[in-house]
Amino acid sequence: MVKTTYLQMFTHPGRFIPEPREGLTVFHARKKLADADRAAILNDSRNEVHVLFVDGVPAGFAELDRRIAGEIELVQFGLMPEFIGKGLGRYFLQWTIDKALSYSPRRFWLHTCTKDHRAALPNYLKAGFTIYKEEVKDEG
Repeated sequence: MVKTTYLQMFTHPGRFIPEPREGLTVFHARKKLADADRAAILNDSRNEVHVLFVDGVPAGFAELDRRIAGEIELVQFGLMPEFIGKGLGRYFLQWTIDKALSYSPRRFWLHTCTKDHRAALPNYLKAGFTIYKEEVKDEG
């Protein structure tokens, strides 16, 4: 059984998370893939991949999909295993929220499931997202 939780946000939660340490930078990444469909998505300027670097080492990433007018989906968000538990997730999630809401969407949304890190759902809720739908499916 896999439980998928859908969350959304309509207004900025008004939070500020300071950088938990020095040496953090976020870059807007671009990558070309051989697969034409994936390349079309990644090369669309309305689909953004941002990479968090710690002292020059990739530590996490966030993918924002702005292809539907008025909406932004946080398609993927995560930290590399060696950077989990160091206070970076909370900071980077807030950075991602700030970036997404800078486009003034009507709605910012995402989904997470029980296969994701156990802290994912609690972190999204603490960041100001609210649940609007849940689904449970057999994996079989």
